[in-house]
Amino acid sequence: MRHNKKFNHLGRKASHRAAMLANMAISLIEHKRITTTLQKAKALRMYVEPLITKSKDDTTASRRVVFSYLQNKYAITELFGTIATKVADRPGGYTRIIKLGKRASDDADMAFIELVDFDENMAKTEVKKTRTRRSRKSSSKAETPVEETAAETQAEAVAE
Repeated sequence: MRHNKKFNHLGRKASHRAAMLANMAISLIEHKRITTTLQKAKALRMYVEPLITKSKDDTTASRRVVFSYLQNKYAITELFGTIATKVADRPGGYTRIIKLGKRASDDADMAFIELVDFDENMAKTEVKKTRTRRSRKSSSKAETPVEETAAETQAEAVAE
């Protein structure tokens, strides 16, 4: 029975799975978004989020621990540099998985996994203010009498 065995082995031996997840994590750190199968994306999220949390504390010990997982100097520099500064105030949930549908060749569920703070499309905080005609008319009517009365009082003050 498989009680409490929730780890997805992805059909691979432990060494193959560790190497694959390390390579995928390096690609995610370098490119900020990768496309893969849904199950691999979920496994990668469990693999990479503790490493991002570890990168918030920029010490030699934490760099060595993360390097033992990734084995790539450039990825470590990127992780402890730009990524750690962007996610410094975020308490967790550094990645987002968005489903893309089924792959044509083998009908596998596809998804892309991305770092949340590096997505320009979803991270826009500016909200366009939409105005209706009614709101424009009311605001223009409200401003017009005030401006006219202010101009009239200034003209009367100058005349006196």
